[in-house]
Amino acid sequence: MSFHGQKILPAARNMKDFEKIVHSSYEYGVFLDTHIAQLKNLYQMAHKYNKKMFLHADLIQGLKNDEYATEYLCQEIKPFGLISTRASVIMKAKQKGVLAIQRMFLLDTNALEKSYSLIEKTQPDFIEVLPGAMPAIITEVQERTGLPIFAGGLIRSVEDVENALQAKATAITTSNRSLWEHYAR
Repeated sequence: MSFHGQKILPAARNMKDFEKIVHSSYEYGVFLDTHIAQLKNLYQMAHKYNKKMFLHADLIQGLKNDEYATEYLCQEIKPFGLISTRASVIMKAKQKGVLAIQRMFLLDTNALEKSYSLIEKTQPDFIEVLPGAMPAIITEVQERTGLPIFAGGLIRSVEDVENALQAKATAITTSNRSLWEHYAR
């Protein structure tokens, strides 16, 4: 899946960030830190402005990130996609027909190998590699899994974005507003 040429997925950490996304040319974005009581209103606003928002299931305050919470999110909130480190969340999202993004924290070789095993089990639609400022690892993960990659975490400059894209990342998730502005269409 391509995102109609959109290489940056702006990630909202707060309402001010989300309002900036809503009034931008971006069609796709990410909700990071949210509170369960805000979700319905946030998604109503996203739909009103024709924004397709991914939701980071692990960062919802007031909601446990398990398969029951995932079922609730898929049925009641209807996000464009769910991002999680948890296998049960990824598998339930896929079962419910919601795009599933497996988040991988790559601390060392052991973490990388465990992530490959997890991906074999969960079969996500996308993988988010963190930190995203590691082009050689992005290329390796994409080639080994055959899945599209989001690069996120520690992406601080246009050079970081370009390096990740050249390394076969499909898109970059970032809360860095200056990068949103640089890549806005």
